[in-house]
Amino acid sequence: MTMVSRVLGFIRDVVIAFLFGADAATDAFFVAFKIPNFLRRLFAEGAFSQAFVPVMAEYKEQRSGAELKQLLDRTAGSLALVLMGVTILGVVGAAWVILLFAPGFSRHGAQFDLAVQMLRITFPYLFFISSTALAGGILNTFNRFAVPAFTPVLLNLCLISAAFWLAPRLPEPVTALAWGVFAAGAAQLLFQFPALWRLRLLPRLRYGFHDPGVRRILKLMLPALFGVSVTQINLLIDTLLASFLPHGSISWLYYSDRLVEFPLGVFGIALATVILPNLSKDWAAGRHEAFSASIDWGLRWVALIGLPAAVGLFVLAEPILSTLFQYHSFTARDVHMAGLSLMAYSVGLVGFILVKILVPGFTSRQDTRTPVRYGVYAMVVNLILNFSLIWTLAHAGLALATSLAACVNGGLLLRGLRKAGVYRPAGGWWLFLSRLILANAAMGAVLYHYAGPLDWTGWGIRERIFHLLWWIGIGAGIYVLTLLMTGIHRSFRRPARLGP
Repeated sequence: MTMVSRVLGFIRDVVIAFLFGADAATDAFFVAFKIPNFLRRLFAEGAFSQAFVPVMAEYKEQRSGAELKQLLDRTAGSLALVLMGVTILGVVGAAWVILLFAPGFSRHGAQFDLAVQMLRITFPYLFFISSTALAGGILNTFNRFAVPAFTPVLLNLCLISAAFWLAPRLPEPVTALAWGVFAAGAAQLLFQFPALWRLRLLPRLRYGFHDPGVRRILKLMLPALFGVSVTQINLLIDTLLASFLPHGSISWLYYSDRLVEFPLGVFGIALATVILPNLSKDWAAGRHEAFSASIDWGLRWVALIGLPAAVGLFVLAEPILSTLFQYHSFTARDVHMAGLSLMAYSVGLVGFILVKILVPGFTSRQDTRTPVRYGVYAMVVNLILNFSLIWTLAHAGLALATSLAACVNGGLLLRGLRKAGVYRPAGGWWLFLSRLILANAAMGAVLYHYAGPLDWTGWGIRERIFHLLWWIGIGAGIYVLTLLMTGIHRSFRRPARLGP
């Protein structure tokens, strides 16, 4: 389901690039969309989910059904109250929010006014999508993964419909995308209701800040607010600084980030979604060996899939961007500039995935303070590198700083789990990694020497698609064949509880 969502997300981005290109207006929309999206990832999918799921898993394992339902009702009511207040403040103070998140727009009056107008339309998305995240957390804890994973498809469908149908009917066509975001938020929330109703867990909103379970969630959530979402904060800092760079910089960062988000979403976030409820249940039930085995299983998948995805994105950055986006309003220069930031982001792909996989190793044990400390270190690294690299590499320097900071964060999280003694690596890791390095080197060398020098921008759409699929197939074949020849199956294990 996550794969379906991400593929449709690619189609959405192709449509936006084709119709709107990369200019001041698209920069304004991406900022207006990123702000509620950032707050959603920070509060809902980030800190809230990491605090809510372990507490709910504990209630599910150790409390009665009535107590669990009461927790859900009071949590939903409290969350809705907070979200409503934040949404009202965001709509009323949209101009100040834009000044905070994209101060560079203030130098361009028309772009600033357009961003403020669209933020007032998109900000209610925060209320809808955060409530959707609550519903998704409930469903995931009860092993209902399909509906939450399919839900983002509705966002893509709404944006595609708005771009084709609504945009030609508006004085400022790009504002149609903002209305598409608003409609998508409501649609995604309503889509969860039938699945919750079938489980008899559709929350009834109740005031609940006095409830002990809600207080525990808040206590866990406050430090996690920063720690689990440090990558999103770093990406937002990129946007802030990029607002001072030439027009198109924010759009180039957006399109390259979207390509990195594909393997991160299809694999990293999907794997983290499955692991968190299992880790929470294992820890609550005292199954510490299974807890460690689940983390080890996840890390091997990160290495097995994350490394070749990073190598492929780095070597084929411009071919991929040219094939997907270089039509109509998206020029060859846009391909080159976005390619630079995609190469920089690919350096940190494994780090991005590690953070998604390893943070649940702390939050499932209701330890949210340690990821905060590591997140602070990573934030400092990101800031130092941002101001060091932006002068020479411009927007690509911002992407590289975020990537290196994610790698630092992932490394600290892994060391922290080992130091706490809750993760003990299974045997065979060094041999496993040596096989992966050999396979990735073989794949990368072939793609670099044969696919990279081709004239991708000079071909038509059919030639680009054919050659891209051809070289991706060759690269994947070389990678898999090398792994099989080195006997990878003998060093890859998984815990049976997580399924195939």
